[in-house]
Amino acid sequence: MAEANNSQNACEPADRARSGAPSAGRAIHDKFSADEIFQRIIASAHEEIDSPVRQLFFSGMAAGLAITLTFLAHASVKATVHGPAADLIGALLYPLGFIFIIMGRYQLYTENTLPPVALVLTRLASIPALFRVWGVVLLGNAVGAGIGAFILANTGVFDAKTAEVAAEFGLEGFHRGWWDLFFKAIFAGGLVAGLVWIDHASRDSVSRLFLIYIIIYAIPASNLHHVVVSTCDSLYVVFTGKVGFLPIIGHFVLPVFLGNTVGGIGLVTVVNYAQTKEPKYAELDGEKHILSLSEMIFGRKRPSASK
Repeated sequence: MAEANNSQNACEPADRARSGAPSAGRAIHDKFSADEIFQRIIASAHEEIDSPVRQLFFSGMAAGLAITLTFLAHASVKATVHGPAADLIGALLYPLGFIFIIMGRYQLYTENTLPPVALVLTRLASIPALFRVWGVVLLGNAVGAGIGAFILANTGVFDAKTAEVAAEFGLEGFHRGWWDLFFKAIFAGGLVAGLVWIDHASRDSVSRLFLIYIIIYAIPASNLHHVVVSTCDSLYVVFTGKVGFLPIIGHFVLPVFLGNTVGGIGLVTVVNYAQTKEPKYAELDGEKHILSLSEMIFGRKRPSASK
C-alpha cells in the first residue's frame, strides 16, 4: 500500500505558483507538458490583461525604445562587413533589443499574439479586452520606436556609412512586394509567438537568454520582418526625408503587422491550444471566470481574482 501511495504521489503535479500555474513538470520534474506550459501562459496573461492603460503604454514604449537598440546595432555591425556573409554577420546583434524586452518583461505587440489570445480562446477574457491590450501596446511600441528613430535620424549617432545602411533597411522593405512582406511576416510572427511558448517552458535565465538569441537571430538571418523593427526602419527613412509617412506605412508596416498577427495566432496559439486537454484551465485562484459567448464577443469587466 505504501508503494502504491508513493507511486501515486510521484504522478501528482509538483509545486504550484500562487496563481495556480505549475512551477514544475508532472512526469519529469524539470520538463513541462504542453498542458502545463499552457497553464503557465494563462496564469501570466491573467495577471496582465487587466493592467492599467498607463502601465501597458509605458511598458510598450520601453519595448519600442529597446527595439531602437536592435535597429542601431544591426545597422552599425552591417556597415562594417562586406561580402556574401555580410547579412548573417551584420545581424549578430539584432537580438539585443529583444533580450532587453523579454528578460525585462516589457510589452511587445508580437508577444501578445499568444497569452491574451489564449485567454480569449479559453473564454477567460473578452475580445474587446484583447483589442484594448493590443491597441495600447502597439501604440506604445510605435511611440518608443519613433522616438528612437527620430533621435538617430537627427543626431550624429550614425556615421555616413551606417546612416546609409540604416536607410536601406526601410527602403528595401518599401520596394518589396506587399504579399511577399505579408508571408515573410507570418513566419516572423510564428517565431516570436513560439519563443513566448518556449520561454514559459524554460526554468532558468541562461536557457531563456540562449533561446531568445537563437530564435530572434533567425528573423534577419532568414530575411523576415518584425512589425516593431519595421516601424523603426520606416520612421527612420521618413525622418531623413527619403519617403513619405503614409506610403511607407501602407506598403511596408501594414503587411508586416498583418502577417505577424496571422503567424503568431495561426501558427502557434491556435495550434498549441488545440493540442491541450480539457479543461482548458478554467479556474484561477479557485474562482470561475468563464465568459458566455456574448460576453466574450461584446466584452465585460472580468471579476478580479483577488478579494
